[in-house]
Amino acid sequence: MNCPFCVPSEEVLMYENEFIRILIDSYPANRGHLLIVPKRHVEKLEELNEKEKLALIEGIEMAIEKLKKVLEPDGFNIGINIGEVAGQTVPHIHIHVIPRYKGDTNFPRGGIRKAVLDVEDENLNLKERWIKNHLTSEEKEKLKRSFTNI
Repeated sequence: MNCPFCVPSEEVLMYENEFIRILIDSYPANRGHLLIVPKRHVEKLEELNEKEKLALIEGIEMAIEKLKKVLEPDGFNIGINIGEVAGQTVPHIHIHVIPRYKGDTNFPRGGIRKAVLDVEDENLNLKERWIKNHLTSEEKEKLKRSFTNI
């Protein structure tokens, strides 16, 4: 098995403890897009144990706190894609924490509901936007340092 969440590169790994990892999404929907993943390879939500479930929620809270401190977003989208038909591309449960910034989209209403509409992801199709959504090396380092100061 070659799971990018089980053996993440140092470049994307922001934090880990006994149960979870917090990673920078390699295809960010917005600047600072993070993933909260269980360390154990788990493909189905129902396979998580209670400690992992709690750690994932705590990871979401931690990610929001650190992103607020480092990147100062105006809001967040939190989501899980379960199954290929729902858009899951890596068969390892993961939670998306996507910072949102005033003016980052023309039509912010609907948020998560947009995921079920039959529209292309503008972040994947517009290379310029995809590149813009990546954090600089300095921003990654600052965010990583914020996780080590817990």
